[in-house]
Amino acid sequence: MTLPKPLRLAWDAYWRFVDDDGWAIASHIALSSLMSLFPFLIFVTALGAFLGTKNLADEVANLILDAWPQRVAGPISREIHSVMSNTRTDVLTLGGVLAIYFSSNGVEALRIALNRAYGLKEMRPWYVTRMESIGYVVVGAIALLALAFLVVFAPLIWAEMISYVPALEAYSTTVTVGRLVIATLLIVTALIIVHLWLPCGTRRLGQIMPGVFVTVVLSISYALAFASYLSRAGQTYVTTYAGLASFMIALVFLYAIAATFIYGGEVNAVMLHASLDKKPCPPDPDEPPEAPKGEKGL
Repeated sequence: MTLPKPLRLAWDAYWRFVDDDGWAIASHIALSSLMSLFPFLIFVTALGAFLGTKNLADEVANLILDAWPQRVAGPISREIHSVMSNTRTDVLTLGGVLAIYFSSNGVEALRIALNRAYGLKEMRPWYVTRMESIGYVVVGAIALLALAFLVVFAPLIWAEMISYVPALEAYSTTVTVGRLVIATLLIVTALIIVHLWLPCGTRRLGQIMPGVFVTVVLSISYALAFASYLSRAGQTYVTTYAGLASFMIALVFLYAIAATFIYGGEVNAVMLHASLDKKPCPPDPDEPPEAPKGEKGL
């Protein structure tokens, strides 16, 4: 039986995922991401203090965790706020430099995954790719602080506008919906950036959007399903892992999200290969040109 084209594409992408050791790479991404999260937020706090906006670091942490199920984000959030409230605020210390470096490990894990998914071999020196990853960390920290600034002050601006034009109050939306929209846009933007520029080679926006769409849909579906599961059977983790339950819940969640990220790259790779297969082969230079129709060779 011949599968419909979308199902065949999904099936081919899955087997590419398996052949590229997707499950093992997903575990590497999950652990690297969890270990990079705290150094990154320490750096954000230090950078925020350096810029005179230390309190916005808490909002950055909330933006990052808003897309996580509450049972996953809750324990992690408490530890994050504890670390951030006691961290040093001098961004130029050795600790700040090390925080940036360790934060870049998560970016490097994503680079490895996408290079394998797209079938690419990284030819640049390791120090070049590492500096690029550090650049992503710094730019990402600044962008998140700017976004946090807008999130904090947007309600105040909106309230001021309503005081002048009361009719605008009818168009107000809930804070929860607004934060979820921002978190989703943040995820989509980050996915587009990493697919376009993180792995070696070049890709067009249209070539990476199918994988981005698949990743977002699968991630949201899994987050909802995992949250539902934890609400019913979350005590199982506590019984099995005791004091490590919060860590294991976060790790399992990140493991599945990393798998959907890699699978999105494999979907793009399958579609790219399919489009290349449809292109006509260039003519053989050693073969004489074909005579026009209606004419016979002598």
